[in-house]
Amino acid sequence: MAKYIYQHENWTNFIWNEDKIRDLFGEVKYLQGRLNGIMATIGFSQKEETLLNTFTFDILKSSEIEGELLNYDQVRSSIARRLGIETAGLVPSARNIEGIVEMMLDATQRYENPLTEERLFGWHNALFPTGYSGAYKIDVACYRKDEMQVVSGAFGHEKVHYEAVSTKDVKAEMDKFLDWFNCRGAARHVSTDPVIKAAIAHLRFVIIHPFDDGNGRIARTITDMQLARAEKSAQRFYSLSSQILAEKKAYYEVLQKVQWRTDSDITEWLIFFLNCMKNALLTSEQATVNIFNKAKFWAKHKDTLINERQRLILNKLFDGDFVGKLQSSKWAKICKCSQDTAIRDIKDLIGKGVLKQVEGGGRSTNYELNM
Repeated sequence: MAKYIYQHENWTNFIWNEDKIRDLFGEVKYLQGRLNGIMATIGFSQKEETLLNTFTFDILKSSEIEGELLNYDQVRSSIARRLGIETAGLVPSARNIEGIVEMMLDATQRYENPLTEERLFGWHNALFPTGYSGAYKIDVACYRKDEMQVVSGAFGHEKVHYEAVSTKDVKAEMDKFLDWFNCRGAARHVSTDPVIKAAIAHLRFVIIHPFDDGNGRIARTITDMQLARAEKSAQRFYSLSSQILAEKKAYYEVLQKVQWRTDSDITEWLIFFLNCMKNALLTSEQATVNIFNKAKFWAKHKDTLINERQRLILNKLFDGDFVGKLQSSKWAKICKCSQDTAIRDIKDLIGKGVLKQVEGGGRSTNYELNM
């Protein structure tokens, strides 16, 4: 009796309930078009900043899903250099970060090129340039040589959540996957919407689990590559990985449920994936509006004298990096200055029409941008 989805005959002949995904799929397509419409109205520099932010957070959040925290400035600098974007504060990047950035940009900037075994091995090598995953030596730039189990629990009391495709079958399954992804052979005649294909590619790669480590990050990179193909654009203005991180618990739960199915129905996975896309697109739309407002604000105040502490706080307010209400105590903490200095900075900006005091602020006085 089959235990996992891949143990069924013709397991990749996935099925789903069209009625259950129709409305959600329509929303995603609409939001994709609306975001592209918004991006067409903003200036070149704002578009570059959005693109840089999107790629930066996509890489940071995809790694964070796996518990790896990368340096923001190094990731951003590496992307900016490779895309030829001029930006202040560039810093040198570590070898592993350069590799991760190269993988992401290879997938999205050269999305029209076929996805090959050699290309996948290059991505895997870029993820693990030292041949180690943490303290453990792994097989790099080749398919795994050992059986793979996803387990949790203390030693001797492990719980097996999933057993991946048998090692002896990985090569054959990946050959079929690559033919399907590149529309070769029998797959030439299979017509699937490109956004749905992105969801299926993600799931199918995770099920096979072809590498010793890095399968999740490469699955999300393949997804980004397919979404670039769907949109016929190397520019990406929303981060699916950021949204997956926000819904990480549900992400792993739905993957596990689908992998344990007794048939090839992936409706539940498609609903999760499309919801993630919808929320990512909505978040990006709001961020784009913020970037537009930020550019408009600095153009309005180009001749206003603003010191570095004030500029730091104002940018944090526009970039969504400021948590909670703006108060003088938070200002002092972030800027590493005295309370008196913070109050002087705030009053100076109120006098210049940049900030305003919030009415009915309660025990602590709050301030906000005067837009």
